[in-house]
Amino acid sequence: MTRSLTIRRPDDWHLHLRDGAMLRAVLPETTRHFARAIVMPNLVPPVVTAADAVRYRDRILAALPDGAAFTPLMTLYLTEDTDPDDVATAHASGLVTAVKLYPAGATTNSASGVRDFDRVRPVLERMAEIGLPLCVHGEVTDDDIDIFDREAVFIDRVLDPLRRATPGLRVVMEHITTRQGADYARSAPDLGATITTHHLVINRNHILAGGIKPHYYCLPVAKREEHRLALRAAATSGDPTYFLGTDSAPHTDPAKLQPCGCAGCFTAPNTLSILAEVFEQEDALDRLEGFTSLHGPAFYGLPPNEGTLTLTRGEPVTYPDRIETGDGPVTVFDPQMPLHWSVT
Repeated sequence: MTRSLTIRRPDDWHLHLRDGAMLRAVLPETTRHFARAIVMPNLVPPVVTAADAVRYRDRILAALPDGAAFTPLMTLYLTEDTDPDDVATAHASGLVTAVKLYPAGATTNSASGVRDFDRVRPVLERMAEIGLPLCVHGEVTDDDIDIFDREAVFIDRVLDPLRRATPGLRVVMEHITTRQGADYARSAPDLGATITTHHLVINRNHILAGGIKPHYYCLPVAKREEHRLALRAAATSGDPTYFLGTDSAPHTDPAKLQPCGCAGCFTAPNTLSILAEVFEQEDALDRLEGFTSLHGPAFYGLPPNEGTLTLTRGEPVTYPDRIETGDGPVTVFDPQMPLHWSVT
């Protein structure tokens, strides 16, 4: 049995850091293990322009713990008023690594997102020209579509037509949750897909069976067991299409527990221990480095990190149930299984 595993220092290709007191509290949980992260732009107000991204990046850098070696990879929030020239300038300067597409109303702080996809076509065409990836929250928001079907419908109704109309556009299907998402992602070389830690662990029963469990409620919502198993197969396959994007999304406990609770799982503290456990269960520890540290940089055209970290198997390791922030306590995701892998 493998007792020790050394891998290139990983990256997180989908991360929520929030702002203010929350940013200062959760950032160390990521910088402890990760060298880089794609930082989501859905603040209030959102990070829409290059100037917004500069200011947000500066706030992140100012909040870094002493001695932390971490690079925030900034993104812009796509709106129907986004200026293609501003996007191109931000990319050329090295400021932004991707643009994020939220269908309006799909998730937390997505009210400024896209309703009419024809209005963002000039931006997408410019992105295809300059090679700037589009990160997509892949769900439709139509009231007549069941929440468990919204990802599959998005692929058919929105994503596939969008890609056909914009040849050369590089697209990251973020936090895929379905077999259909995993299958579509591998259908073309200009597609990639992030998979979260928590979607490898939970299915919809974890949210609903035996009472509502708000700390397992996320968007896209966890699906049937068959889809969780398809995600596990994809993540542990060694296929470079798939890479880690935790979608670690901190909300205070009062915000999670209110009658209309917020969506998101806070997985930054224990993600690597959980992933090692999952990959061991799938007899795929030799593929963990690819998923966490190699496939993402390859898709984004970046070099892998030079540093390494070591995972050691031993007695179960524990993590705090929650962390305290200036905005209130944030519960850490509970995988409901012993974690035998610690990070050194």
